[in-house]
Amino acid sequence: MIKSLIINPGSTSTKLGIFEDETLISEETLRHTTEEISRFDKIVDQLEFRKKMILDFLAGAGQELGTFDVIVGRGGLLKPIPSGTYSVTDKLIEDLKNAVGGEHASNLGGILARTIADEIGVPAFIVDPVVVDELDDVARLSGVPELPRVSVFHALNQKAVAKRYAAESGKSYDELSLIVVHMGGGVSVGAHKNGRVVDVFNALSGDGAFSPERAGAVPPAALVDMCFSGKYTHSEVKKKLIGNGGFNAYLGTNDAREVYSRSLEDKQAKLVFDAFVYQVSKDIGAMAAVLSGKVDQIILTGGIAYGKQVTSDITDKVSFIAPVTVYPGEDELLALAEGALRVLRGEEEAKIY
Repeated sequence: MIKSLIINPGSTSTKLGIFEDETLISEETLRHTTEEISRFDKIVDQLEFRKKMILDFLAGAGQELGTFDVIVGRGGLLKPIPSGTYSVTDKLIEDLKNAVGGEHASNLGGILARTIADEIGVPAFIVDPVVVDELDDVARLSGVPELPRVSVFHALNQKAVAKRYAAESGKSYDELSLIVVHMGGGVSVGAHKNGRVVDVFNALSGDGAFSPERAGAVPPAALVDMCFSGKYTHSEVKKKLIGNGGFNAYLGTNDAREVYSRSLEDKQAKLVFDAFVYQVSKDIGAMAAVLSGKVDQIILTGGIAYGKQVTSDITDKVSFIAPVTVYPGEDELLALAEGALRVLRGEEEAKIY
């Protein structure tokens, strides 16, 4: 039996899973408020804060560190790499700390895994990080050669739920055309064609719908004017786009449940809620065009997919394209555990970054 600790840092939470082989023994979501997170200038500055919360939880749950055989973290914003399970090497840690692909909470996954694993002398891995890149070449052009579109998305969960749908429908993932929508602290909408994510809206700082914390696509000329207005520093503008954008910018909260609750009585909150549904639905329509209208299924997933009104409203707008399946939450903890198990059982070799 292989016992694993799975660490999945998100923008507003740190999800933990304890597995014995593929069996989930314990799961916990450590939530972080906007006020707690805003104390840190950079993602890597949150390391000790999140590590202490993890160790405190394990101690409270009676789980001794020495009983774990492997620690697995969610992958972060590394350089573009193929799908797979990666050993957390010094080079990988260096690039996560230096945020070579940008700032994101998932950068802490590998760092936390390696830090804890080194204390007890076990291996540390990441699996299918957000920079998995399978884009068609035509999807990379943005209109400005110096600013190519890049693949940054919820690769782990998008792949997991796509394969789950394929298995439940008795088909191979490699033969399906799917649109997968992950809605959490960030939103990513991907076109899955024959086992590859051939196009995806950048979930971190690029195009696509706004989210609880991110601005998504904004008018470029107006953004340029803001940058050179003299009113904001470089980091302040970035914070407006990543962290303080979206729901936070309009309503001062990153909680989609609160936004919906307020929308029942407040006109501004209702407008923001409706705009979120509107923008996500537009992104789905765009990916339907990428797949030439041949879409087998639309899949809605992520934490926001627990909201029945959100999924119902999106379904009303896009069900003319294809049927809609909802997998609320995410399968990322199990997917991370399975990636490590494949390596430890000798079914595949760990990749080196």
